[in-house]
Amino acid sequence: MFNELTDKLEHIFKNLRGQGKLTEANIRDALRDIRRSLLEADVNYKVAKKFILHIEEKALGTDVLASITPGQMIVKIVHDELVELLGGKIFDFQIKSSPEIIMICGLQGSGKTTSAAKLAHHLRKLGKRPFLVSVDLYRPAAVEQLRILAENENIAFYNPGNEKDPEKIVTAALDTLRGNNTDVLIVDTAGRLHIDDSMMDELRRIKNLINPHHVLFVADGMTGQDAVNAVEGFLKYIEIDGVILTKMDGDSRGGAALSLREVTGKPILFVGTGERIPFFEPFYPERFASRILGMGDIVSFVEKAQEVIDEKEARKMQEKFQTKGMTLSDFLDQIRQIQKMGPIDQLLGMIPGMGKAIKGIDLKGNEMKRIEAIILSMTREEREKPVIIDGSRRRRIATGSGTTVNEVNGLLKQFTAMQKMMKKMSHFGGMKSLRGMKLPYGSM
Repeated sequence: MFNELTDKLEHIFKNLRGQGKLTEANIRDALRDIRRSLLEADVNYKVAKKFILHIEEKALGTDVLASITPGQMIVKIVHDELVELLGGKIFDFQIKSSPEIIMICGLQGSGKTTSAAKLAHHLRKLGKRPFLVSVDLYRPAAVEQLRILAENENIAFYNPGNEKDPEKIVTAALDTLRGNNTDVLIVDTAGRLHIDDSMMDELRRIKNLINPHHVLFVADGMTGQDAVNAVEGFLKYIEIDGVILTKMDGDSRGGAALSLREVTGKPILFVGTGERIPFFEPFYPERFASRILGMGDIVSFVEKAQEVIDEKEARKMQEKFQTKGMTLSDFLDQIRQIQKMGPIDQLLGMIPGMGKAIKGIDLKGNEMKRIEAIILSMTREEREKPVIIDGSRRRRIATGSGTTVNEVNGLLKQFTAMQKMMKKMSHFGGMKSLRGMKLPYGSM
């Protein structure tokens, strides 16, 4: 998430810290580089210009505190401005009525239908009883896609049968909602390849018919300014409450996230961080600003961990790591647990400094299968004492697992990175104390 932008900003701040003393000249040089990095990340040029002006005003007019270095002060100013750019405080998305009606809209290919199912899954975790219905009758198998997603997650779904009138479908779904012990109706509306009058007329009719409490727009985070333009296009026809930004696990340069609020005035409410249904989270401006600056996001990491890891088991594992250390068998167990939380590269990137430690290591695709094959090809002694794995053992393990020596070496590097992470977490007293941990601005 924002890897390219993060790398560039880290390089800029590293150069600033090397100056020793900040001057008007080197501040302006750094801001010019930051502006260029933002534009390369597809941030709206007006937004980038305003952002830099705000930083310049504060940087040139602020006394450096005795407790931090000048470079750290610039990082703090940039962090605070990023938080404001991303919306400031989190927008509190609440379900206040019963039944509550949420209308999902967006262009085809943005992940709209999957986002409807993800939102339902998220609301159910909060104690709600969601009910899904699709009135997307134009994209082949759109209704069937939502039905399968709902069935897999055991979420109530309205089956329209052979009905082809979206207004009749949503009216029948409303009637069913009131009588089947559900309290939130999520309506997945039709998407098009582009905004057109017929599409917007249909959306307006459905909106007037169901009078939704929330209208959410789903935008593709990988499309940069196109996502912002799509939101602006919809706002000419229909009012929305906020945005769900999808595909933030992909090669997202950051332009959409950094431009949306400033250009459209609409908050980002949720982000999709992976293909699977649970990989969906509320949007916290301060946490995302920290991720962009490479500071990690311990709070989000702990929240995700608490959802999938049993606290008693976690405490036992922590005690084991503190007394005996972590073995490769433990490493495999931990990787399997972390996989349930989200894409591994994103999660490790939430640990301060871990993004750098895993840079260049492939943690996507079929990596889990390779990890499992390699570890299962080791002897018990090798798993317990990986330090004994020399060159000949690595060749044997590679042959036994159908991999290469380089892949075995890569796994051992990943294991070392995980060991460092576990030591860091143990040092701070485990996940419980990490929840309230504040990161210094000079930690990058």
